[in-house]
Amino acid sequence: MILIGQYDSPFVRRVGLALTLYGHAFEHRPWSSFGDVEKLIALNPLARVPTLVTDPGDVLTDSHVILAYLDGLAAPEAVLMPADPDDRRRALRVIGLATGLGDVAVSLFYEMRLHVEASDLLVGRRRRQIAGGLAALEEVSAAAPEAALFGGRLGHADIALAAALRFVREAHPDLFDAAAHPSLAARTARLEALPAFQAISQAFIPPN
Repeated sequence: MILIGQYDSPFVRRVGLALTLYGHAFEHRPWSSFGDVEKLIALNPLARVPTLVTDPGDVLTDSHVILAYLDGLAAPEAVLMPADPDDRRRALRVIGLATGLGDVAVSLFYEMRLHVEASDLLVGRRRRQIAGGLAALEEVSAAAPEAALFGGRLGHADIALAAALRFVREAHPDLFDAAAHPSLAARTARLEALPAFQAISQAFIPPN
């Protein structure tokens, strides 16, 4: 398989982490949706990342779609979601919060960086959304076991949380206060120290 996109994207990174934790061999092409748009369009008409080229040659885009495909390749007991229905529901809530946090954090960065004049209304809304997402995730993290959020082993909820937090902290360092979110700070530090998270990692590179 071929994964296209840079790991400073929370969405590309969560796919790279899932591929790694599932034990799939894959080629990584760190193309940018800005600087490598023509190469991307040749594979994906939307020119979006992440893009995954599967072994059969199909091209998949959107991290949710790609992870659903990878889950389908895994043995039932190995899928990166809790088997217990209640834990699964809770994990889906965290995944929604974390990926939503990533979405609004990316949107805020683009609004502030790519427009001559940023919309004060949109910037204020995005900052409020980020604060709310962080508060909700802090509450979940503080109530969860130390090792993994659900089911006793790392899964998609942990991956999505770490990927989103890394992006927020690097793209918007003024919006994350470790003292105000001690459980998130400690949990993501533990995750980032793991070999898979060290391997699937890239410092944030602002687009030109």
